[in-house]
Amino acid sequence: MVTKRIIPCLDIRDGRVVKGVNFKDVKDIDDPVKLAEFYNDSGADELVFYDITASFEGRKLFTGILKDVASCVFIPLTVGGSINTVDDFDRVLKAGADKVSVNSGAIKNPDLIREAAKKYGNQCVVLSMDIARVDGKFRIFAKGGRENTGIDALEWAVQGEANGAGELVVNSIDTDGVRGGFDLELLNEIGKRVSIPIIASGGAGKIEHFKTLFELDRIDAGLAAGIFHSKEVLINDLKKYLKENNIHVRI
Repeated sequence: MVTKRIIPCLDIRDGRVVKGVNFKDVKDIDDPVKLAEFYNDSGADELVFYDITASFEGRKLFTGILKDVASCVFIPLTVGGSINTVDDFDRVLKAGADKVSVNSGAIKNPDLIREAAKKYGNQCVVLSMDIARVDGKFRIFAKGGRENTGIDALEWAVQGEANGAGELVVNSIDTDGVRGGFDLELLNEIGKRVSIPIIASGGAGKIEHFKTLFELDRIDAGLAAGIFHSKEVLINDLKKYLKENNIHVRI
């Protein structure tokens, strides 16, 4: 039985953790180092760190904050934000990341995934996809969800795996911050098409949403931000609940 993972997400803007709704209306939450330490000590299986405005602003990811966060956590750390070249992978890994998440950079250069996987291994390369429905179709968005690329999201997931991504993060823009539950339709469609681990992101609003999520066979991890940042749901409590419901988690 696959052990399901619970992953908090730190969206970083101007050196602070922030959270929005549908990738908009962003509000300040807390200091990233303080939150990272809290999650490290609270049962999180991994941590995701996104510099959410780096691609849109056309700059490199802030490695100073990353180094501070990496120095205080002892769980796997996935980092993303303006990853456009293999050199960017190298810089972020040297700053303390265990895995690197690529999004807009892979859209501009699909060979980036292949090149990075060849150099660092598939397990290091995470393809993050920001997805929304457009006229009933799942489309890929770039630059922090601001730009509709027109790319079919289901085909992009398949291509990402073929190019060498070791993991997918499926970010549903439609459910982000709404707290009505994960986008099960989207996740199920992607799960039918790929065999690599899938991390579901966007929509967690209560503890039961994770149980419903993990009832989908192909989902390996649930990623959330708002309900964890607000402490409405504590990760240790969530894991106890999941275990009581016969979902295998690390306690």
